[in-house]
Amino acid sequence: MANVLFTNVRVFDGGGEAPFTGEVLVQGNRISRVVETARGMRSAPVAGAQVIDGAGAFLMPGMIEAHTHFSWNDQPSLESIQRMPPEEHILWCAQVAKRYLDMGWTSCVGAATAKPRLDVVIRNAINDGTIIGPRYLAASQEITVPGGLGDTTAPHLPQPEFAFGAVVSGAEEMRRCVRMFCKYGVDTLKINLSGESITGMPSEMSQFTEEEIAVCVQEAKAWGKRVAAHARSTWSIKQCIRHGIEVIYHASFADEEALDLLEAHKFDHFVAPGLAWLINTSHHASAWGLTPEVTRKMGYHRELEAAIESMKAMRRRGIRILPGGDYGFAWTPHGTNAKDLEYFVKFVGMSPMEALLSATAWGGPMMKMGKQIGYIREGCFADLLLIDGDPLSDITILQDRERILAVMKDGEFHRAPPARHARTTRWAA
Repeated sequence: MANVLFTNVRVFDGGGEAPFTGEVLVQGNRISRVVETARGMRSAPVAGAQVIDGAGAFLMPGMIEAHTHFSWNDQPSLESIQRMPPEEHILWCAQVAKRYLDMGWTSCVGAATAKPRLDVVIRNAINDGTIIGPRYLAASQEITVPGGLGDTTAPHLPQPEFAFGAVVSGAEEMRRCVRMFCKYGVDTLKINLSGESITGMPSEMSQFTEEEIAVCVQEAKAWGKRVAAHARSTWSIKQCIRHGIEVIYHASFADEEALDLLEAHKFDHFVAPGLAWLINTSHHASAWGLTPEVTRKMGYHRELEAAIESMKAMRRRGIRILPGGDYGFAWTPHGTNAKDLEYFVKFVGMSPMEALLSATAWGGPMMKMGKQIGYIREGCFADLLLIDGDPLSDITILQDRERILAVMKDGEFHRAPPARHARTTRWAA
């Protein structure tokens, strides 16, 4: 790892304050110095450091995605995702992991995988340098019940290995399932507490018994693992809080009791609503037969309205809302993830500052790394983005790969700044 000094940059440090003109020194894989300077001025060179003159570009922490499905293969159905042969599927995941890093997502939280060990294998391959990708927490398949969301077995092919999810019935089958995934080495167990209208099971329907949920959480915690839930219904949101399920995906139908419970435990839970799925399924999936008329009948338009109101209420109550929109379907392709930040501003009422914080500082705890990532501060890991333009003025800039001039993860450039935007020199020791 080379030492790198960023000069003449506008520093967004993740603390919620306005950016300042300054310099940032990276030594090894950590940020060792952050100083404010007059515009165009530069402090004394650092011996042996590579100097990057940002020419006024915006330097920010790498982004953190809270609801990631590397194995979703930009197809229109769960069956199409799951039935990709495993050899091609692992290559797909490796390609997508690199795409996320290309687009400035230096950390990702796995939200479920399409085959039992895909996420674990990808995480391990990233960690040992076999493939290129962001920091990653690996998830299990979605745990479901017979006939529930994720049970795609056909009546004449009931074998569970042909299902999109891991199908269990009863507390002891749940216990065995959780132990199996813990054996494989997942970081997170994913449980489908509610339905999904596109599969024929309404979003407001819930499917597990109290005993099954309790066993899932007890076993996961005994193994030191986190539990995340697909929880669209009001009942499922409340179950997450009552059982200590840390990560709540969707949370569309939150009544006052659910909001009160979330607010009382707002530092114990993370919410990633997946607005991109609802918006694009409702309005931008006609090419796949999901016209607005069809999706309105499914209930997605009503759910989108409910989800927006729920997120507005959560924002007012100080509940953490993080980006991650179920990307990886045909109408929510991988690489477009920064649309979530635009949606947060446009629909939830966040300021661009709040949206940036949701993708940086707020994500560190969800990655189980506290304040070591998501900030540009001395001692933090050097996960950094150099941006052409000001996301605080136009949050959509982060959707344009060409505007992301450089991506650094763990002190190393994944994408170095182009010569036309940064002058690079090396000072002798």
